[in-house]
Amino acid sequence: MKRKIAIANDHAGTEYKFELMKALAEQCEFQNFGTDETDSVDYPDFVHPLATSVEEGKNELGILICGSGNGVCMTANKHQGIRAALCWNEELGALARQHNNANVICIPARFISFDEARKVVNAFLTEDFEGGRHQRRVDKISC
Repeated sequence: MKRKIAIANDHAGTEYKFELMKALAEQCEFQNFGTDETDSVDYPDFVHPLATSVEEGKNELGILICGSGNGVCMTANKHQGIRAALCWNEELGALARQHNNANVICIPARFISFDEARKVVNAFLTEDFEGGRHQRRVDKISC
């Protein structure tokens, strides 16, 4: 069964979004909240609906893509039920799930190649939360 994944982007992440959806099509069913264009847009308009869908359980995990990854990450983390992680290499993608139980990954499209972005997202999607001592820390994140 395919995993239900929310994906969104701003204008800087459009190309990576379509490439990721294509590369992961066999294992994921995507709900696209992002722009499909490259004209300048305001990323919060796409991040908030994605975050809400993950919070409400309509999607298991989320993928956000913008130029630096910072704007989408800050916006997603305003939602109490979201733990968004900015990741730029495979190890960080894995650790975001293993240690932080992140449910949204943020990709900086202007700073990593598509090949690296694919590896980062794949690591994020295939790792599980380790719990244990990490659970105690995750429990202290929300305000």
